[in-house]
Amino acid sequence: MEENDEMLNSFDESQSIQVIKEMIQVSQKNLKNDGILFILWGWLMFYFYVTYYILYKIVITVQMMNIFAYFQYAIGVIAIAFTLYYVYKKSKKVKTYIAVSLRYVWISLFAFIILASIMTKNSILWVNFEFQHSFYMMFIAFAIIITGGILRYKLVIIGGIIFGGLAYACSYFDLQIQLLFHASAWLIAFIIPGHILYAKRKQ
Repeated sequence: MEENDEMLNSFDESQSIQVIKEMIQVSQKNLKNDGILFILWGWLMFYFYVTYYILYKIVITVQMMNIFAYFQYAIGVIAIAFTLYYVYKKSKKVKTYIAVSLRYVWISLFAFIILASIMTKNSILWVNFEFQHSFYMMFIAFAIIITGGILRYKLVIIGGIIFGGLAYACSYFDLQIQLLFHASAWLIAFIIPGHILYAKRKQ
């Protein structure tokens, strides 16, 4: 009787490990398809920060800056709409516990950034804007590393570590130079991995 119990426990443990491995493999495959979101947001944020850096270096009117700001908002809304559609479309397919968990990680991050932005605007007297890029980058890096760690994907983990390193490094520079650090972080942690993952989606 005891031997049967031991065999059953052993079988259950090995079966559980196999199920976890299969879940990770499925989630890794999904991540390759999700590379399109890495590409979308990577290029979008890279464009935003590089453009802002260029605008700060040249003299433009307030009207032109406002037009550019509205254009930025429009692109952002389109990107958010596409992301929501993509996530909704995927939610109708087979889901794994890992995929759902990661979805909550990124939804929480997005909500945190919005809340932090609102609090920053309402607390202008005490916020040190010299650290705003490092502040946001640090939490984005945290989410990237969590994603890569759960999926056992070294490429994403390395991207997150570099993103965090750039978050720390940019804190030693002024706001204009921080824009370039921020753009570089999105290039390294989102654009490059996104293209690599998406290229491997059929493998």
